[in-house]
Amino acid sequence: MRTLRIALAQINPTVGDLEGNSSKIIDYIKKAKTAGSDLVAFPELAITGYPPEDLLLKTQFIDDNLNALKKVRKNVGDITAIVGFVDRKNDIYNAAAVIYNKNIIDTYHKMYLPNYGVFDEYRYFQSGARRPIYRIGNTWIGINICEDIWYPEGPARVQALAGAEVIININASPYHIGKGKFREDMLSTRASDNLVFVAYLNTIGGQDELVFDGHSLILDQNGEIISRGKQFEEDLMIVDLDLEGVLMSRLHNPRRRQEVIRLEKGAAEKIIIPIGKRSRKKGIPHPATYKVFDPLEEVYKALILGTSDYVHKNGFKGVVIGLSGGIDSALVASLAVDALGKENVTGLFMPSPYTSAESREDAYALAGNIGIKLIEIPVTNIFRGYLDQLKEIFNGLPVDTTEENLQARIRGNLLMAYSNKFGKLVLTTGNKSEMSVGYATLYGDMAGGFAVIKDVPKTMVYDICKWKNDNEASPVIPERIFCKEPSAELRPGQKDTDTLPPYQALDPVLKAYIEDDKSFDEILSLGCEHECVRNIIGMIDRSEYKRRQAPPGIKITPRAFGRDRRFPITNKYKGF
Repeated sequence: MRTLRIALAQINPTVGDLEGNSSKIIDYIKKAKTAGSDLVAFPELAITGYPPEDLLLKTQFIDDNLNALKKVRKNVGDITAIVGFVDRKNDIYNAAAVIYNKNIIDTYHKMYLPNYGVFDEYRYFQSGARRPIYRIGNTWIGINICEDIWYPEGPARVQALAGAEVIININASPYHIGKGKFREDMLSTRASDNLVFVAYLNTIGGQDELVFDGHSLILDQNGEIISRGKQFEEDLMIVDLDLEGVLMSRLHNPRRRQEVIRLEKGAAEKIIIPIGKRSRKKGIPHPATYKVFDPLEEVYKALILGTSDYVHKNGFKGVVIGLSGGIDSALVASLAVDALGKENVTGLFMPSPYTSAESREDAYALAGNIGIKLIEIPVTNIFRGYLDQLKEIFNGLPVDTTEENLQARIRGNLLMAYSNKFGKLVLTTGNKSEMSVGYATLYGDMAGGFAVIKDVPKTMVYDICKWKNDNEASPVIPERIFCKEPSAELRPGQKDTDTLPPYQALDPVLKAYIEDDKSFDEILSLGCEHECVRNIIGMIDRSEYKRRQAPPGIKITPRAFGRDRRFPITNKYKGF
């Protein structure tokens, strides 16, 4: 039986931490070698972290990344290592080094550079042009990078026709809801169409707005998943690939023979890695295949990882959150505790003249349930002081949102004061529905360093909170929070529905307009009322200036504000 033992090192690098990333790579090379692996692969741009953005415009950064690769190279012995880095020739390339016995045998350059959504690779990189395959012992492998595998006629096709039995695709593929299933389906098609093993390796970790979910995969020549890595955790997947099945499948496929004949001569350069004779290894009983999380758990795990990495990688001592007694701050506080530990989370309860007794009780109950310190700082006297100072200027003018926003801004000041004094990062609590229509106060509830749920629609906030309670030994989020009407409590009897449609009606319109780019008429066809849709679109378009000033937050939908959706602030276009 002809086998290849491969190791996929699903690691969590940090952008710019060249020393830490290379040390981690060396550590995982040793683990893979100890496990008897023939080959170990690392994610796309593992040396630099992904995405390095305009660090790539600094020549010193490119030099330092190449020096880090040298350090890694010197620690590669009798094992083939595939390491993502930035290569420099006449330009710079998103590259994979193929290393064996302390030598770089070859370098693959990414051919297809994504330039949509959160990706901006044409800004930095030159496209590769080679599609080499490599012989390790008696096995031929092809290597490509991320976007390369998404094209049916991309390098994987040529490499497989040229004789590659295994395609190793290294990635930094960000998470959003539903992407994991989409990836699995695509990779299954690539494997079965090309009668080849596909080893798909993805990085994990949080990087600013992005979360990388891991979820690495190994599929056989029939497109069946034989191993699935962990989601949102580091992992070292080690699998023995039985290569006889690839040969048998190809022998029974006459159409492939015709495609091989038509393959352009020299389309795939063949490179032999001069490895020594291998001793027979003890087999791996059964490759690990981890279950995919349910959608709500998946989102919750993504938010935990994004929060944890943002706080830890940026060196903050902990976080502070304004607790209002509402659903949004309850979710953010629960997430923060799961991400950072209760000892690193502080809540501020800042009642105004319009804060209800129920909100006070619910804020204290939540803090008790999750075990965090809660500090109460009333804003009533400060608010009265503001009104007193503005009395002359505002004389004769009606009370309006100005007075409401003063309360929110006082709270923002208190949170930032606590943050400055104790070195705690302020986590804001606004959700995607509110951010979409501008139902938030600049320098008030938008004040902070990280917006954990800024891409989570309000209806999903409720769903995640219910999931959280259902999966704890006892409910964490007080039941009354689910039942009471959402309110900012900035004036007597205020409800969100005074300004907005009910969230169950609002969120589908927001998805259609923001994520799906549907026209006004298409949204009306969903059964929405003409004036309601017109008002919602108007609020979305007018609020772009607010969103530009909001802190970064974790992307979990296919189209988030900021990196994904880039609209002009000054904009007179109306699509209705």
